[in-house]
Amino acid sequence: MLFDWIAAARPKTLGAAIAPVVVGSVLGWKISGQWSTWLLLCTLGSTIALQVATNWFNDALDFMKGADTKARVGPRRITAAGVMSPGAVMTAAWLMLGVATALSLPLIQDRGMAIVVIGIPSLYFCYGYTGGPMPLAYRGLGELFVILFFGFVAVLGSAFVQSGEWLEGGVVAGFQVGCLSTVLIAINNLRDQAEDRTTGKRTLAVRFGTTFARMEITLLIVLAHLAGLYWWENDFPRAFTVPLAVAPVGLFLILRIWSQPPGPGYNRLLALSGMQLLLFAGLFCWGVSRTNIIPL
Repeated sequence: MLFDWIAAARPKTLGAAIAPVVVGSVLGWKISGQWSTWLLLCTLGSTIALQVATNWFNDALDFMKGADTKARVGPRRITAAGVMSPGAVMTAAWLMLGVATALSLPLIQDRGMAIVVIGIPSLYFCYGYTGGPMPLAYRGLGELFVILFFGFVAVLGSAFVQSGEWLEGGVVAGFQVGCLSTVLIAINNLRDQAEDRTTGKRTLAVRFGTTFARMEITLLIVLAHLAGLYWWENDFPRAFTVPLAVAPVGLFLILRIWSQPPGPGYNRLLALSGMQLLLFAGLFCWGVSRTNIIPL
């Protein structure tokens, strides 16, 4: 049973919660010279809890809306498989939001109401991604949600927690991490395009077709690296050049999505895109740590 809950949390996607926190925290530390391991752990734990809650809401709500069918080619969903009832999965998701809220209390104590302003929409959209009066995933807004909350908000917020400042560089890093995080959902939506079309889930892949979805993924990967020119132009070249070491992974993903039809094989590409995100974040942080001053 524990394995089922872990699988439903979708470990392959959790890099989208880890990467922005680590990148933002390292940036905040480098700018301010301040570092709090306790605040980092609280930020990381809260963000991971939000991601897990989002995945569990998605598991239950997609089943309740009829979006998960026998034609599904993605990993097994515990609600659709009958392992857990929708009510149990929903309850677990709400409890995980409680965990995220509890872990945010030290952040509020140290950084004030700015954390509340960030946190309330984040809490709502964990549910609102697939639930509520306007579920984002069903209206082609899933990619926007990811790049906004798992890119800009998570990176900027994490940098603010460490430094107490809103950093221009955090916007750029947030865009880079957000693009690579969005690759995960874009691949997921391309894989599920045929099923989503029959169940009324109007993702971008459903609305605009396979070629658009492939172009979207390609553009997201390319832009994540091109945005790094900001660091080069600001006399901080390693933040641009070091993460380029992960570019071959992105190139492989691009080649595969253009040559391989959507199907179960995309599950491996999804895992590879998660690895790409984590490698990029790790290399970026290494590049940041190798400079004395970031001129931002």
